Amino acid sequence: MRKRLLGLVALAFTAAVLQSANAQERYPSRSIKFIVPFAAGSATDTLARLLGNHVGASLGQSVIIENTAGGSGVPAAMNVVRAAPDGYTVFITSNTTHASNQSMLKRVPYDAVTDFEPITKLGTITLALVGHPSVPANNVQELIAYAKANPGKLTFGAGSTSSRAAGELMKTMAGIDMLHVPYRSNPLVVTDLLGGQISLFFGDVSTSLPPVRAGRLKGYAVSSLQKSPLAPDLPPLNEAGLKGYDLTAWFAAYAPAKTPKPVVDALNGALRKALADPEVAPKLLTAGIEPAASSPDELKAFMVAEIEKWRKIVADAKIEPE
Repeated sequence: MRKRLLGLVALAFTAAVLQSANAQERYPSRSIKFIVPFAAGSATDTLARLLGNHVGASLGQSVIIENTAGGSGVPAAMNVVRAAPDGYTVFITSNTTHASNQSMLKRVPYDAVTDFEPITKLGTITLALVGHPSVPANNVQELIAYAKANPGKLTFGAGSTSSRAAGELMKTMAGIDMLHVPYRSNPLVVTDLLGGQISLFFGDVSTSLPPVRAGRLKGYAVSSLQKSPLAPDLPPLNEAGLKGYDLTAWFAAYAPAKTPKPVVDALNGALRKALADPEVAPKLLTAGIEPAASSPDELKAFMVAEIEKWRKIVADAKIEPE
C-alpha cells in the first residue's frame, strides 16, 4: 500500500511537471495585448499596429491594440505594471514614459527600470530643425551667430517633450537665448511657423520636412548624431557646429517586471522578426520611424543612459517639472 501511494504521488508530481512544461511550451496560448500610451493615429500607435499584425502571425495568436492616452503615458504605464507578468501584456511605448517623465514630472508612480522587463528597442524618430523664411540665416552656423547677436529674438515652438528638449539642448550647447512657446501638438506648431508667428521648430521629419520641400520653410539640420535616411540633404547638428549634439525620440517594448525570460525572449524574437520584414520597414519610414532592434540588456542600458541624458537637459535648461 505504501509503495502504491508513493507511486501515485510520483506520478502526480511528474504529471504536474509535464503540464507546467507544456504550458510554457505553448506560449502564447491566447491573444496578446499591446498597450499604447497615446491615441490612435499617433506614431506609437502606427508602430504598434504594424508590428502587431506580424507578431500575431509569427506567434500564432491575435494581437489586440489598447490605446490608453493622456497623462504623459502614466495611466498606460501603470496598467502594464499592474498586469500579470505572463507575456500577454506588452507595453509599446516611447521615451516619454521611460526617459523624459522621470525629469519632466514631479511625481512618477512607477520605476522605469525595476517595474518593467525590457524586450527590445523598436525604432527612432529623428527631429529636423526648420525655420520660417524670415529668419536671416541659411545654415546652422549663421543661425547660432544671429541668435547670439540678438538674444531672445528667436522663438521656437514645441508640442511634445522631445521637441522641447531638442530646442533646450540647442540653447545650452550653443550658448544662445531663444524663447520657448508651448503647443498642445506639433502640427499646431507647423501652422504657426508657416504663418510666421514663431521662428523655429524641432519636429519629426514626417511633420516638419514637407513644408521645407515645398519651399515654404527653411531646413537647417537633423537632431541625430549621424545623417538620417529620411533627410539625407540635411546635416546633423553634430556636424554643423554643435559637436556631440544627439537627441532623438525612440520607441521600445516592455513587459511587466518578473515576466519569465523564455517569454521575453519569444517576444523579442517575434518583434525583431517583424522589424526585419521587408514589408514593414518602408511603412515605418513613411511614418517617419527608423526601425531599430536590440536585446533586452541593450535596451536596459540604453534606457538608463537616456534617463540620465534627460535629467541633464532639464537641469541645464532649468525646466520646472510639472
